[in-house]
Amino acid sequence: MKTPLNCQNYINGEWINAAAETVLNSHNPADKSEVVATFPRSQADDIDRAVAAARQAYSSWRKVPAPARAEYIFRVGELLLQHKEELAQLISREMGKPLTEARGDVQEGIDCAFYTAGEGRRLFGQTTPSEMPNKFAMTVRMPIGVCALITPWNFPVAIPCWKAMPALVCGNTVILKPAEDTPGCATKLIEIFAAAGLPPGVVNLVHGVGEEAGKALVEHPGIDLISFTGSSETGAYVGATCGRTHKRVCLEMGGKNAQVVMEDADLELALDGALWGAFGTTGQRCTATSRLILHRDIKEKFTTMLLERTRQLRLGAGTEPNTDIGPIINNRQLHRVREYMNIAREEGAKILIGGEIATDGQLAQGYFFEPTILDNVTPDMRVAREEIFGPVVALIEVNTFEEAIAILNDTKYGLSSSIYTRDINRAFTAMRDIEAGITYINGPTIGAEVHLPFGGVKQTGNGHREAGTTALDVFTEWKSVYVDFSGSLQRAQIDNRS
Repeated sequence: MKTPLNCQNYINGEWINAAAETVLNSHNPADKSEVVATFPRSQADDIDRAVAAARQAYSSWRKVPAPARAEYIFRVGELLLQHKEELAQLISREMGKPLTEARGDVQEGIDCAFYTAGEGRRLFGQTTPSEMPNKFAMTVRMPIGVCALITPWNFPVAIPCWKAMPALVCGNTVILKPAEDTPGCATKLIEIFAAAGLPPGVVNLVHGVGEEAGKALVEHPGIDLISFTGSSETGAYVGATCGRTHKRVCLEMGGKNAQVVMEDADLELALDGALWGAFGTTGQRCTATSRLILHRDIKEKFTTMLLERTRQLRLGAGTEPNTDIGPIINNRQLHRVREYMNIAREEGAKILIGGEIATDGQLAQGYFFEPTILDNVTPDMRVAREEIFGPVVALIEVNTFEEAIAILNDTKYGLSSSIYTRDINRAFTAMRDIEAGITYINGPTIGAEVHLPFGGVKQTGNGHREAGTTALDVFTEWKSVYVDFSGSLQRAQIDNRS
């Protein structure tokens, strides 16, 4: 086994230990005996120090021209490209996803860097005619301040990049608090940001437990914005706290995504989409396909096809070349998925395949769960309504296109969605009527692209979007500027009496 990575906090350009001496471990979920990294259990004092550094750096960083700020991010992208395989190997060991997916995780960070760097020359405002003569009117984007970025473990490079890169190009300073399951990935990522030459205090990293370090960040009066990706329960607390303390907040939370397969669909294509959507990243994605809504005319045939392909999927460590499905992230989540199997049985669902913790051979050393298909599921069941976050997909039979759309929408979430059909009228109707932030036609529910907005409706988020140019709206605020060169007082219409 490799020597564990010793992670420290990164504050004001220095790698330092936390004020307290408590150290935690992150483990390889495919081999729980392996400690991948050690990291400090930071407390409020450490958050205070990071906030002070970020606030001090903000006063000068905000004045650096945006194209110059963007050059740092471009260098981060070049360094990520150089260290892609090293980071992918670490992701696979610490988080568990197969190497092909881990490389994609890093590539998303690379793409985000190069895309966002271009926005340094495109932080566009607007010029508009004034209602009065000899008066100029325009809008400009202004940074918000110190941004706390609280990120999950399932995309330990991509999601921090989604948040940090646009925040920095917009002129903010940032404090990253990563998930305690992937401190090593966060440390290596911030090492790359530091190597790009960013000034001290512009980027900071604080490790720790969400209930301690994360809570301290959310409640800190020196934080101007919280960008959070994680569970709906934690997101509700973050949103309520930010509302009470007048912080800006961007929330990206849960999903209960569905793929519809109509009777006229290309079934082989739909099958590929269903397998990738349901079992990619071991189902541990907020965009994972957790419901398959199948038209009655093809349900039996499609179910047979799905079972056959699911039986061929190989469980194993992400670092093994033949692995299709890696481990669940930790023991707590493993048993949460298993508990949902008990719920499924109690509610009357039928487990067609899987449904158990995998313990054969080397699998017993990690947190593996069999890829699972639930049948006889009705829309009112908990397994059809609650996010399981594991390799589990529920089959729901429908009679019509209209019923399929109604069931797809019958959830408190609204992140991603998919429909397979050859009927162009149905496709455009689905685009119009599906209640989700993302809709795929003849594609799986997973696979976001960095230049398009990412986020959802209803309880999936709070209306903001990450990635694309919409990320700029999260990390900037608008200022209206008027230049009156008339040489006299001119009253705007709002101040004039008719």
